[in-house]
Amino acid sequence: MHNFQAQDHFAAGAQYIAGRLTEGTSGRTHAVVDPATGDEVHRYELAGEKDVDTAVAAAAHAFPGWAGATPGERSDAMHRFAGVLAERAEEFAQAESLQCGKPIKLSREFDVPGSVDNAAFFAGAARHLQGQSAGEYSGDHTSYVRREPIGVVGSIAPWNYPLQMAAWKVLPAIAAGNTIVLKPAELTPFTSLLFARAATDAGIPDGVVNVISGAGRDAGERLVGHPDVAMTSFTGSTAVGKRVAEIATSTVKRLHLELGGKAPFVVFDDADLEAAVHGAVAGALINTGQDCTAATRAYVQRPLYDAFVEGVAELMESVRLGDPFAEDTDLGPLISHVHRDRVAGFVERARSYARVVTGGEALDHPGAFYRPTLIADAAQDSEIVQAEIFGPVLVVLPFDADDEGIRLANDTPYGLAASAWSRDVFRANRATREIKAGCVWVNDHIPILSEMPHGGYKASGYGKDMSAYSFDEYTQVKHVMFDNTAVVRKDWHRTIFGDR
Repeated sequence: MHNFQAQDHFAAGAQYIAGRLTEGTSGRTHAVVDPATGDEVHRYELAGEKDVDTAVAAAAHAFPGWAGATPGERSDAMHRFAGVLAERAEEFAQAESLQCGKPIKLSREFDVPGSVDNAAFFAGAARHLQGQSAGEYSGDHTSYVRREPIGVVGSIAPWNYPLQMAAWKVLPAIAAGNTIVLKPAELTPFTSLLFARAATDAGIPDGVVNVISGAGRDAGERLVGHPDVAMTSFTGSTAVGKRVAEIATSTVKRLHLELGGKAPFVVFDDADLEAAVHGAVAGALINTGQDCTAATRAYVQRPLYDAFVEGVAELMESVRLGDPFAEDTDLGPLISHVHRDRVAGFVERARSYARVVTGGEALDHPGAFYRPTLIADAAQDSEIVQAEIFGPVLVVLPFDADDEGIRLANDTPYGLAASAWSRDVFRANRATREIKAGCVWVNDHIPILSEMPHGGYKASGYGKDMSAYSFDEYTQVKHVMFDNTAVVRKDWHRTIFGDR
């Protein structure tokens, strides 16, 4: 059971603008549904274009003061922010599990502490916006580099990790001195709103962090195309990312895209089989498979293939589905019945060309539950191998030579994450070099760190979340150059006029 009541928190509305909650003005409402029961838990007024304009204006108004604060002042405020988040950890965990259907142990032990840690990391990073050392690179001038905030950032986050995505979008942006308008998915606004309120309660000025809860085609497109938004950061599907890029191009915005994935899980024949089996089940089923870095394609060298299939199927069958608020629940529902049916459609179509080893069915339950599913004997070019399913589905294929395993791992449009499993350092090192992905784990799959960057290759987008590298996304780099000679007529002027 949980004691989080949305109405107690969001009675004033689900838009957070200039430090307070307000109602949306679109004239349309949206119901937040608990995917574990199918019950409506809150209904709110969606944001319209007017609300986006108001939020952007609030962020623009707050920008000069926040950008002009010293790095130490921003850092102090963000340390307080991390403290408020930590104090409210249980509230965040319950809200996240209620709106997403996550098992409470995942919310408590992964989503919430990870977000608190992000806040603490960026509180420190705010004081380390460094550029190239000052120097006389031409001989006659002193040059140095300034790192300056960009302005108002308009970010769009997905529904699979609402709290962590709010953190990944908001924290580097404000640490660098920007202000932000965040649009969470309309399915899952709760923790983004709680996050923004925690920022205010920590003393971050009104208007620095704003949240717009609205639909993508209305609020999202207005935010991305807004002339006063200097940068857009988007996390979501590759298809929607292309649309975001098209809109952002019209106003020449800075653009950061973290898009889809189809992560390979490459098991060489010298791997620790038991570790690989456990890693595959954990990596495939995290967040019910609704994770763009989830293990989705296991390539297993032929000597281990049959034992791997048997081991994964057996372990998947032991996973406990049920009430997300029960302490012993391992796997929650998918985000909605619509999405569950989409996932089921992929599996049903695969039955005509592949073997469903275990799972492959929805539960007879009011919630949007789907059993952990293992599929074998699919062709590399089949839909189940190539398309992002975003559910608790792992497909396993054999390979023979190492060259083949790496080639197959790279054979999708995506390149977000991957893992290689081997006890041979040379084999593993080769895999990390040759697999085209933004993150390659060795003998593990999924862990992320605030200190390390997250972002993809190819159709998985570009730019980095987390880490000091994210400041490359959220700052302008300015070269400043001083003449040191006090000479009126420089030697280079003769290339324009006159003689030496």
